[in-house]
Amino acid sequence: MLNKEGIAKRIAKEVKDGYYVNLGIGIPTLVANFVRDDISVEFQSENGVLGMGPFPYEGEEDADIINAGKQTITTLPGASFFDSALSFGMIRGKHVHLTILGAMEVAENGDIANWKIPGKMVKGMGGAMDLVASAENIIVAMMHTNREGESKLLKRCTLPLTGVGCVKKIVTNLAVLEVVPEGFKLLERAPGISVEEIEAATEGNLIVEGEILEMNI
Repeated sequence: MLNKEGIAKRIAKEVKDGYYVNLGIGIPTLVANFVRDDISVEFQSENGVLGMGPFPYEGEEDADIINAGKQTITTLPGASFFDSALSFGMIRGKHVHLTILGAMEVAENGDIANWKIPGKMVKGMGGAMDLVASAENIIVAMMHTNREGESKLLKRCTLPLTGVGCVKKIVTNLAVLEVVPEGFKLLERAPGISVEEIEAATEGNLIVEGEILEMNI
């Protein structure tokens, strides 16, 4: 089973040389720590940063340099800062190759719910709606089940939706899955996790074809 860092490390393998990547709040922000050193990647944040680096070491934080989740970040050589209008112009203009988001629920048809739990205080949708509407490649980083052990990979989302039919791939603490027309196609399983455990933790239709190998992270 993977922890949050393990999920981020596996997703980092999906990041290709020359990509412009938007990282959502939560687990996705950790992805910048695990990108290979031999590729060039530009991380974008909707609060107006292009060229984010890994999180700073303790004692080296600059409170004026933050991401959209208000976490302190580092910047790489050549990084730039700009207003939100330009930032969302990049997103809506489809200039971001890959978007990595967290989620509360994902449905087997690719719907995503990641911004609101009715009755609980939330900060708002932020840039999530623009990201899911404009991005052509969305990977979700999430836990497979909630604290009660209930599946978060569902036949249909129960929470208010952020986007419809937009998720392409999901990396959880248990598995890597691709969203296909028939449901969740199991691609890889986390170290020490069996296919049967993934089946038990997945409410939506799970497609298992052939031998499912463990993740190589």
